[in-house]
Amino acid sequence: MDARLTAWRLPGELCADAVLLVSELATNAVRHALGTRFLCGVGLVGAGCLRLEVHDQDRSCRVLPRREPGPDDEGGRGLLLVEQLAQTWGVDRSRLTGGNAIWANLTA
Repeated sequence: MDARLTAWRLPGELCADAVLLVSELATNAVRHALGTRFLCGVGLVGAGCLRLEVHDQDRSCRVLPRREPGPDDEGGRGLLLVEQLAQTWGVDRSRLTGGNAIWANLTA
């Protein structure tokens, strides 16, 4: 992913945010989705606008719960980071896996 972002000549801060958010979304897919595989994607969808996606195989219809982690909790902040760093984000049904497609848009 770093090579692709570098090739697009995007600002360093945007690249760092993209890597962090894909990592958080992939971690959620591993920890919480029902299934053993997931897909990650990143695309340039406009001048300085990145689309990040993680597709899992969890076919159950679930709403992502809002968490309020305590100061000593080791987890529970991933979607809070997504919410703070992304311009927009959401969850759709994945056409690729039939599970969830969690996406986020970042702009420079």
